[in-house]
Amino acid sequence: MHMADALLSPAVGVSFWAGTFAAITYASKKLKDTIDDRMIPLMGVLGAFIFAAQMINFTIPGTGSSGHIGGGMILAVILGPFASFLVMASVLTVQGLFFADGGLLALGCNIWNLGIYPCFIVYPLLYRPLVRRDASPRRIVIASILSVVVALQMGAFSVVLETVLSGKSELPFGAFVLLMQPIHLVIGIVEGLITAGVVNYVRSARPELLEGVSTSGKPLRLGKIIIIFAALALITGGWISWYASTHPDGLEWAVQRITGKPSLPAKEEGVAKAFKDVQEKTAVMPEYGFKQTGGEATGGAGTPALPKEAETSAAGIIGAAVVLGAVVLLGFGITMIRKRRG
Repeated sequence: MHMADALLSPAVGVSFWAGTFAAITYASKKLKDTIDDRMIPLMGVLGAFIFAAQMINFTIPGTGSSGHIGGGMILAVILGPFASFLVMASVLTVQGLFFADGGLLALGCNIWNLGIYPCFIVYPLLYRPLVRRDASPRRIVIASILSVVVALQMGAFSVVLETVLSGKSELPFGAFVLLMQPIHLVIGIVEGLITAGVVNYVRSARPELLEGVSTSGKPLRLGKIIIIFAALALITGGWISWYASTHPDGLEWAVQRITGKPSLPAKEEGVAKAFKDVQEKTAVMPEYGFKQTGGEATGGAGTPALPKEAETSAAGIIGAAVVLGAVVLLGFGITMIRKRRG
């Protein structure tokens, strides 16, 4: 559900940039007062895992569409709302800057749609009340599916509203919403099951990380679970990503059903062009592959291009590592500010 710049007007894109920046500032201030330094490496490996997991699109049978997890609820349940939002913002920023996955003008909208709803609305208002007193495996499954479905429905509807506010007449409100909501309902159910599996694993391995689970004062020991999620990020990004569905994702599918094309033409002027020019310079692996500088079949200077699987593996591993580093630097930066002011 990563929006491209062509779906937005500059006014809407910049407005959501401002709203997202305010949310990042708020989350950073709140996290400064509550962060446990021992959680920072876990934040990093979870961000790396979510980056890798978002590379894997799964086919929606009978539709010609595909979907991928957002990961916001996984992060929120394990890390809490403030840390999870900052991790999600880091993942989406790395995707936009270095892999051209989602536009830079649209980055504020993408962080809002995939981060604000699960971390600040659905997690505290739906998931926590459902599991606070009974974080049993069965209750976690129910809460995860319901929460992810609601968060994804809110995000999908937000995409529709953002295009309407942008004046995109090619995507009429009624037709667009009738395609976006059902396809993301199916995607949400699948992601809900994945979320439940991850959370129930954490419940069995490190129950002290989760609310509503009796731990009898267990100390916080994270070494094993950090290693597990780091390994999952490497395996997911470096290997499982080879088998991602090639069908358009839910948003592209909906746009294609209405317009006949998976995307709208991008504007080559003003603010939109400025964001595009920046992204072309920063995206070292656009669409998770190396830039082609020597023709369609070469990797530059007459050198044969790498196999697609090798490029995908490189993108998955490099991207996961960049997210890991960015989140760890952000976390320790916040703790340093707290210590200096404290």
